[in-house]
Amino acid sequence: MTVLVPRFDYRIEDVWDVVGLRGTASNDIVVEPVFVPAHRVIRNYEQAQLKGPGQKVNPGPLYRLPFAAVFTSAITAPVIGAVAGGYDSYISLMKERVRLSLGGGRFVEDPFAQVAIARAASDIDATLLQMDRNLRELSALAAEGREIPVELRLRTRRDQVRGTERAVAAMDLLFKTAGGNSLRRGNPIERAWRDAHAGSVHVANDVERALAMYGRGAFGLTVEDNLV
Repeated sequence: MTVLVPRFDYRIEDVWDVVGLRGTASNDIVVEPVFVPAHRVIRNYEQAQLKGPGQKVNPGPLYRLPFAAVFTSAITAPVIGAVAGGYDSYISLMKERVRLSLGGGRFVEDPFAQVAIARAASDIDATLLQMDRNLRELSALAAEGREIPVELRLRTRRDQVRGTERAVAAMDLLFKTAGGNSLRRGNPIERAWRDAHAGSVHVANDVERALAMYGRGAFGLTVEDNLV
């Protein structure tokens, strides 16, 4: 349930001291004692059913999209972006690196590093391709005013959480092969690794629950509308 409250009816408590997400300023909002009238309440169930008050009066296709699909995709997108940026930084920084251990030699000639780059690049591409496909199909149906099938909604959530999982795995692989320098504060590889992991712990990226939900749908079992 979403509640809309005027600014003078609540206070913000500064409790947000975290790793990787300090800029979000996600502090606690305290409302007490305040009466919330019905016209300031939006029910998640209505939003999931695409029957919210705004959806009844606004003809724009954006309002025909399932909130869960849009919101969770918006959480995964910056994780993928951070990892894609980390990949670019990795390539740039490692081109000039020379090993002093493990037999020495130029880093770019290490076949294990080459394999790591290939795996990471493939996982990043997979996340982008799947999410782009799903969001394009959702947007096309919404623009045409057609019903969005639950199968597509479930697939969108499946690929969204797997996208986060793949992106983080790619970043972990690069981080591991980058060596001790990747631990230094200010190193773009360190920042990408930290940001990706920070984004991955958002509730929208609960991989097992989202995948189990997809499995329930595939078996024809009931799925909670507000989650897809």
